[in-house]
Amino acid sequence: MKQFIVIGLGSFGMSLAKTLYEMGNDVLVIDEDEELVQSMNGLVTHAVRADATDENVLKSLGVKNFDVAIVAIGKNMESSIMVTMLVKELGVKYVIAKAHNELHARVLYKVGADRVVMPEKDMGIRVARNVFSSNLLDLIEFSKEYSIAEILPIEEWFHKTLRDINMREKYGLNVIAAKKLNDEIILSPGPDYVVDEGDVLAVCGKNTDIKKFEIKM
Repeated sequence: MKQFIVIGLGSFGMSLAKTLYEMGNDVLVIDEDEELVQSMNGLVTHAVRADATDENVLKSLGVKNFDVAIVAIGKNMESSIMVTMLVKELGVKYVIAKAHNELHARVLYKVGADRVVMPEKDMGIRVARNVFSSNLLDLIEFSKEYSIAEILPIEEWFHKTLRDINMREKYGLNVIAAKKLNDEIILSPGPDYVVDEGDVLAVCGKNTDIKKFEIKM
């Protein structure tokens, strides 16, 4: 079991936090919005309302003991940069930060991020790459053990619900997002989501399970 701290409860942060917890990890989430924090009770190990830009707050929460910190702060770039720097300085082993553009990404790397992701961009470039020879379109590594991967559904999944496919039980993977051919993105699709031909599914899981899934595909 790994220990994750997720800072920022937008759609991206909430989806990751819930998925990581469902996979059996210890997950602490932090946000300044009390309503968002309350909504995560029971869905993660701990949910705390706090200002993550306050170094003393991060120290009191023992962030240095976490294996991975995910800085998923929304539109406040200054806060995301500051928090990324603080969690790295306080001793978090691996820091992932969400960026809004290339400049933001470069700054995040400079202040200590080990990995920077741009979810909107990462989900939007699938067709242009012309790599349909592989079902593993894109890979975002969270650590040596966990990643997010974009995959193309196999034919037998078409027109079936996620409940019917049962990916978590069969493959050890959790679907955290789906993208339709018309570029509509569905975050945290429910069990009744129907997989169509042309969909791209973003899944989260252990690298060993993703690799097995890639081979099976």
